[in-house]
Amino acid sequence: MKLSVVIPAYNEEESLPPTLRILYQTLAKHGVPHEICVTNDNSKDGTLKVLEQLAATEIPTLVYYTNPGPNGFGYAVRYGLERFSGDCVAVFMADLSDDPEDLVKFYRKMQETNVDAVFGSRWGKDGKVIDYPELKKFINRIANFIVRMVMGIKYNDTTNAFKLYKRETIEGIKPFLSPHFNLTVELPLKAIVRGYTYAVVPNSWTNRKYGESKLKIKEMGSRYFFILMYCLIEKYFSQGDFRKKSTAAPPQTVSR
Repeated sequence: MKLSVVIPAYNEEESLPPTLRILYQTLAKHGVPHEICVTNDNSKDGTLKVLEQLAATEIPTLVYYTNPGPNGFGYAVRYGLERFSGDCVAVFMADLSDDPEDLVKFYRKMQETNVDAVFGSRWGKDGKVIDYPELKKFINRIANFIVRMVMGIKYNDTTNAFKLYKRETIEGIKPFLSPHFNLTVELPLKAIVRGYTYAVVPNSWTNRKYGESKLKIKEMGSRYFFILMYCLIEKYFSQGDFRKKSTAAPPQTVSR
């Protein structure tokens, strides 16, 4: 099973070299067949040059694209999700806030259980966050509580972008609507609503060392709410038109 790793990158010339080196070394060490797909989201710094150098000299599994526009986190991820070649695909952050060892755990869990998706959880047992800003944490926990209550689910980290999906799952939750960070909510909620199976695996999160976060919390509230309402409407009023055709397995598998 070939793994694709989609990484959106905007002005990440400092973060990308250590991130891509560690990611490649980890996947190679564990013998995971893979490709690393970076979407350069029209960066204004040396991101493209860094990608060219790394692909030519150090990381043979690296492929990269430049998204000409429209730009934004969601658009960059979607650009990669339309072009990956693997049997499954993970969304991974360019700043190494996600741990490549956790990605291997996600991949092994999918192999062992054959679930349609594997979701990370930073807040449950064995999850871990390092240097997480207090205000961001407060908003994160409130937002995820609202999602759980509105959607009637137990999963507690919907806004966590770090997730793994089978190719068939990605195809089954199209078309994508979100141009920004609300894509991180759209993908898992659609998968859940449409009856795809998933496992939950604890993961860690570490604050970035270089550059600045692209997430602007003040701008995202209404966009998250829009996607939440869209998925809620689909859950109760779509008459199952978009559900996964084979529903023999239960829609949720929780694993610690």
